[in-house]
Amino acid sequence: MKRGLVIGKFMPLHHGHIALINFAAGRCDELIVSMSYTDHDAIDPDLRLDWIKSVFTDPKIKIAKIKDDFDNESLALEERTALWAPVMKRTYPPIAVVFSSEPYGEPFARHLQAEHIAFDPDRTIVPVSATKIRNHPFQYWDRIPVVVRPYFVKKICFYGAESTGKSTLAIRMAEHYHTEFVPEVARELLITNDFTVEDIITIGNAHAQRIEEKLKTANKLLFCDTDAITTQIYSKYYLNAVPEVLYALEANVKYDLYFLMDIDVPWIEDGLRDLGHKRQEMTSIFKEALEQRNIPYITVSGDFQQREATVRRAIDRLLKD
Repeated sequence: MKRGLVIGKFMPLHHGHIALINFAAGRCDELIVSMSYTDHDAIDPDLRLDWIKSVFTDPKIKIAKIKDDFDNESLALEERTALWAPVMKRTYPPIAVVFSSEPYGEPFARHLQAEHIAFDPDRTIVPVSATKIRNHPFQYWDRIPVVVRPYFVKKICFYGAESTGKSTLAIRMAEHYHTEFVPEVARELLITNDFTVEDIITIGNAHAQRIEEKLKTANKLLFCDTDAITTQIYSKYYLNAVPEVLYALEANVKYDLYFLMDIDVPWIEDGLRDLGHKRQEMTSIFKEALEQRNIPYITVSGDFQQREATVRRAIDRLLKD
């Protein structure tokens, strides 16, 4: 059996890695893809491993994770790869060929007593690197696999008291930036403000689930109408209680940008809203909740055109950065 080896951090997996692994798999009977990790990686190792496994389902491709506690980056490649080889020999079955696009490939293969086959060392087939993607993901969006893209999607929250244009802006911005939005799920589940703790938990979970679903198809940005903090605020106001699960949901979903909506627009009755007389009080509560958490925000005020302009300027800066 001719067994090959591809090593890497895959932080993140990108189309260059995929091309390398497919190239290698076509030239051996079994291919080991060895993903190295440390306790301080910028991207969670288990998440990276899941990305690789979801892309490569061919049983001849064996995907493994190995803790990188044997490297010494201060050494030259000849000495560094001499440290890698014995660990690989102890960890994996005999390797006949090493496939790589990197300068380490040749000395590493030699220390393994294996053949080395280079793939696209000049990066002409897929001109990208994991470092470039981590630093500027939107510039290399087309070279990021679909399964990896949700990790880099920026989540934008429209936040604040009722009847301030959050829903309209979420829809409008999704249309403008050709992406997805998450509606205020509570409005799909409630017909009155007479609800229970169980109802509020259902709303919180449903909103979080909708975010996960929309992240899979979002194009760089995901616009969200409200968040878990909002659910907590209304739970406290109407029920005088906040289920612990709402705090867990808040911790699980972090937003990259908050827009706090001002109340300098008319309040509109819609059958569910009933806090028109407490708009200033509720706005203060919403604002205080962000400031207690040290969450930065941009205040959005003025008529609808002014609000949209404020949001678009901030989003354009985010995309450029």
